[in-house]
Amino acid sequence: MDELALTTACPHQQRRAFVSFLTGSGDYVKGAVALAKSLRAVNSAYPLIVAVTECVPVAHQRLLRREGCIVREVARVAPPGGGCGFEFAREYYAVNFSKLRIWQFDDFDKLVYLDADMLLFQNVDELFNSPPGTLSAVMDCFCAATPAIWHQSVPRYRPGYCQQVPDRLPWPRDAPKPAPYFNAGMLVFQPSCAVFDDMLRKLAEWPPTPMAEQDFLNRYFAGAYRPVPNRYNLVLAMLWWHPDKVDVSSVKNVHYCAKGSKPWDFNPSAPHMDLPIVRELVAHWLEIYGSDPASGAIDGLETFSAAAIAEAEMQLSAAVQQEVVPGGIMAG
Repeated sequence: MDELALTTACPHQQRRAFVSFLTGSGDYVKGAVALAKSLRAVNSAYPLIVAVTECVPVAHQRLLRREGCIVREVARVAPPGGGCGFEFAREYYAVNFSKLRIWQFDDFDKLVYLDADMLLFQNVDELFNSPPGTLSAVMDCFCAATPAIWHQSVPRYRPGYCQQVPDRLPWPRDAPKPAPYFNAGMLVFQPSCAVFDDMLRKLAEWPPTPMAEQDFLNRYFAGAYRPVPNRYNLVLAMLWWHPDKVDVSSVKNVHYCAKGSKPWDFNPSAPHMDLPIVRELVAHWLEIYGSDPASGAIDGLETFSAAAIAEAEMQLSAAVQQEVVPGGIMAG
């Protein structure tokens, strides 16, 4: 049993919830639906709040409520300098600063943030037992993005360095290595309007960097960051960059963040998407998404029919049936 599971639980009367973030009218709502269903599937004791911007269609919000989500509309937060003239690692990252609004949800004592492109495979309620005054998250992998991005995002970064294998690159004895840097797809934190207001002040002072709000949060919580095992946020790139660091049988939360890996828009021709374990993970997402009729079409929202899910699972799992060894991520 890991440290989190051994931590003494907080009093039951404390208010806790999972929270995710959604913007736009695209298919990301399917990810939020699957996330909500996976929380039910693993028997979590806590609800899912979905923070939405004003551009999320009413039909999508209605669908989320049908899945048991608490939907809260939040105002946008502009990126540093309004984002004008700055090129983030991906164009849509600019809107992710609005995610900081979840710190205003201080009617809850503790929140666990989960990106909408995540799916739970096991219960993670023990994350709520993290020590007060900390921000818990999983260390990121530097191997996927280009060195030019990390050079701007991570102080003291050098090409070839990855904190998953910190001794791989020779390092001068008198030069400190980069501080631990987390992936912001899963965060355990205590919401606070005072902290949010201070964040806004810092946004006005600090320049933008390529990884947007993730860079910002790493800088802001540098003194409070507490690493947790990658089972709580398995970034898919770990499967091919650092397979020796992944115990798939213990993975609790999968992050479908690699290019082509979004299960609702899966691209089998994208790099690494032909790996049997990736196909297995995508097939499981489809299974959870189609697990009950609540994901049927509502007010024009196109979703997967049972036949489409069955066909996709058949295609994605064909290689898995013969190549995945016992003890994989779906093993009991």
